[in-house]
Amino acid sequence: MPRRLQRLTRILAAAGLTAAGLTTTSLTAAPRASAAAGGLRDVLVVGNSQAGTVSVIDGHTFANLGSINVIPDLSQRMLEIYVNPIWLAGYETVRAVEGGDRYVDDATVSPDGRTLYVSRGNLDDVAAFDLTTHAELWHSRLDGFHADHAALSPDGTRYVVSATTAQEAEVFDTATGGVAGTFATGTYPHQNDYSADGKYIYNSSIGITSLPKALEWAKGSFLLTKVDATTLKVVQTWTFPHGIRPNEIAPDGHTFYADQSYLNGFVKYDLNTSQILNTVQMPFASGGTTLSPDNYPQNSAHHGLALNGDGSKLCDVGTIDDYTAIVSTSNLTTAGTVTYPANALPYWGQTSADGQYCFVSLSKLGEVSVIDYATATEVARVPVGAFPQRERISQMAPDAVSALSPAAG
Repeated sequence: MPRRLQRLTRILAAAGLTAAGLTTTSLTAAPRASAAAGGLRDVLVVGNSQAGTVSVIDGHTFANLGSINVIPDLSQRMLEIYVNPIWLAGYETVRAVEGGDRYVDDATVSPDGRTLYVSRGNLDDVAAFDLTTHAELWHSRLDGFHADHAALSPDGTRYVVSATTAQEAEVFDTATGGVAGTFATGTYPHQNDYSADGKYIYNSSIGITSLPKALEWAKGSFLLTKVDATTLKVVQTWTFPHGIRPNEIAPDGHTFYADQSYLNGFVKYDLNTSQILNTVQMPFASGGTTLSPDNYPQNSAHHGLALNGDGSKLCDVGTIDDYTAIVSTSNLTTAGTVTYPANALPYWGQTSADGQYCFVSLSKLGEVSVIDYATATEVARVPVGAFPQRERISQMAPDAVSALSPAAG
């Protein structure tokens, strides 16, 4: 707490400057039933940001299995914010920038399928829940005023969360909720990912999103930061010309694909040479052409990127364009496009456990679109809760699935 209090005034000043039903619609034959090692069930967990819930979708049949409320303590958390003038000012500033309450930023499940970890956005904390009793096991507040994207270590012992306005990522001990350490990031840290072997953490930053494009020079540093997962020491950084949005590292370990702020498409980057190899400009849809860059949602034209199982295809989510494109990585050409109703706000892409499908959250429709990489067609549409954003592949124990609320989200 002392470390946090010493920093709150500085962080608030920076934030202040920037403020001014369970039905799956199947479109093709249903895939095979869910199966996973050790009796666990492959699932997709979907954070419903406005609802404060997490929906659980079967990873193979795409059925909505139910949901869990992840803000049962909302009244207590809000009381703590209201009686602390600094926290309240920060909360109101972030809420204004976000366009309202965003209670769930990210969520995932422990390797044993029994504990849910949630980065709780505007509440600026992380919480853990028992998936069979739904009891809150612990919650911990972050530095700054917003808890952002998160990543669970492969062994399930550490949960890394970006503290957006504090210019750092915090690493939590999943057993206790205590802070195991922190590491420095670029301005407004965003996405976190562990390498497949668990040795490294990759964090990307987006800069101060509420400044206009004309002041991009003042948004801060746009960094991809590679960190030793054990020591939390920075190993290497790469500087990008724009905010780094959803991104993926290819199976070769050095080809990096990323959406960038204001770019209606994505870049292909070589981590070995620190060079952008290709900038892929995707076509604007009619809705996208009418928007000024300053009206892009949080600076994002495209906000969602995923690689299929063998790395041969990208799922590129056109946020302002209301489409998802499947792109071949060999020649960066579009294999097919799935379009959505106007203002659907597709906002995240996640590949299925078997590598064959891309799940796309449609934030303003309260749905998840399921796209077949092989055919570049939508095979299902799944109702979830209000304003779905981040989705994560996980596994759940059978009794945890049985304990879910029947509500879709």
